[in-house]
Amino acid sequence: MQPTELPTSMAARRIDRPVPLRERVYQSMQELIISGHLAAGQHLVESELAEMLGVSRQPVREALQLLNSEGWVDLRPGYGAFVHVPTEAEADELLVVRALLETESARLAALHADAAGVARLRELCRQGEAAVATDDIEGMVEANAALHRCVTELSGNRVLLDFATQVDRRVRWYYTPIARQRGKKSWQEHAKMVDAIERGDAEAAARIMREHTERTRKSYLDQRKSAAQPEQPPALVRTRRRPGTASARR
Repeated sequence: MQPTELPTSMAARRIDRPVPLRERVYQSMQELIISGHLAAGQHLVESELAEMLGVSRQPVREALQLLNSEGWVDLRPGYGAFVHVPTEAEADELLVVRALLETESARLAALHADAAGVARLRELCRQGEAAVATDDIEGMVEANAALHRCVTELSGNRVLLDFATQVDRRVRWYYTPIARQRGKKSWQEHAKMVDAIERGDAEAAARIMREHTERTRKSYLDQRKSAAQPEQPPALVRTRRRPGTASARR
């Protein structure tokens, strides 16, 4: 018979409960960065953030440490905390990986999507087009992220969904500055992809998604080249990343 009681030595291995306020501040600041309300290169002052979020400075300080460890914020000795400015290489690498994941997602979605799934995609296209018509940048970004996630969900591949979820927040961050630029054209591409998924044409769906994500990648890189880059003090401090932290929150 197997023992049913844990040894008393296990009592010292209890997992600490998370600190909800720190997590909420972390999530709020992350969303402010993604949306561009906290711009790349912007100086982050603890007291100002605490007042804005209605909390004390301690959870803000803890959230900044977490954001720093995951590459959203840079801590610079003698300067303070700044929103990270993604390098061209960082953005290019992530968007290339995103293209690979979502091209396969579109191919599989064409093989497995049912009528209800296609209807969901059509509704998200409608929402995205409405956001373009009213110049609602946040609405464009949210609808774009939701549509791409829906395609991956319809693929039926849980591993693909897990990986796509891990890069989703970064993709939204990079897409926000070019959402207006991509505008109507992006949603025309989405509509063509949904048409291919509805027909069950896996190769066409994959090709359209591959071309679509490549246009987004190129638009982002072109936008970076034309934009002035914030001056970067040379010394950066990055705390060690905790394995699995980013995907756990997402």
